[in-house]
Amino acid sequence: MSASRPTDEPVLPTGEGGLVRVRLDLGYDGTAFSGWAEQPGLRTVQGELTAALGRVLRLDPPPRLTVAGRTDAGVHASGQVAHVDVPEALWRALPGRSDAPPPVALLRRLAGVLAPDVRVHGAAPAPAGFDARFGALRRRYAYRVSDDPAGVPPLRRFDVLHHRRPLDVQAMDLAARSLVGLREFAAFCRPREGATTVRTLLAYSWRRDDDGLLVADVQADAFCHSMVRALVGAALAVGDGRRDVDWPRLVQDGGVRDPGVVVVGPHGLTLEEVVYPADADLAARVEQSRAVRTLP
Repeated sequence: MSASRPTDEPVLPTGEGGLVRVRLDLGYDGTAFSGWAEQPGLRTVQGELTAALGRVLRLDPPPRLTVAGRTDAGVHASGQVAHVDVPEALWRALPGRSDAPPPVALLRRLAGVLAPDVRVHGAAPAPAGFDARFGALRRRYAYRVSDDPAGVPPLRRFDVLHHRRPLDVQAMDLAARSLVGLREFAAFCRPREGATTVRTLLAYSWRRDDDGLLVADVQADAFCHSMVRALVGAALAVGDGRRDVDWPRLVQDGGVRDPGVVVVGPHGLTLEEVVYPADADLAARVEQSRAVRTLP
């Protein structure tokens, strides 16, 4: 006999057709994935998660996922966010004969069908106006580098880049901080037809952690293609003495790709957090994000 439901169960936010928008918080080891976005014949995070949702929800075709940030092949995530619209009847039916609430039931079922290198660790009905992509205020990435002459510790080989030369973290930090602000980032982005490369870089800094790894903190309202890895490459050129501290800012001001800016490998990069505004401000944020960015 199925467990009874309380009569005062809160009303779920629904969209057209009785859909419940569900926020999913997830992480993945990007090593064996060809990035987030679904691609024919390739293993992707979106493809794996979409198939898993279709299976546990018994939906064919499976539901469509919207993600906060499309990570490239080899890039990891510990704080990725996506949303999916689920028919309300299926959402309420998720517990089956158990007394678990629908969010817990969904997490358990997804854990049973997903591969070990991707995990959904949070699921909940989203507030009205929530959009995983356009509602975000900022995305926070970390990039980790080892300049230890012995190389990267074996247990960190999949998420830390090895740099062969010693690095001056103070010089890297000074160079990084000079790039912060609402600026044209064409010098650090792969151009896409019809897309702007104006971004607000909210934070960019470098530090050395307790394990001796150099860690970049990079935050922006949004990133264009290869932007973070190009910013890291510019900082590494400063850190090992090949370039002066003011060189990344000069490259940025030039507004064109510089051959001296190397796009570093993807495996040192991790999406760690996506931040959203208060519930009451979500709709306004979505409208603002959809507008094309321009410089004042």
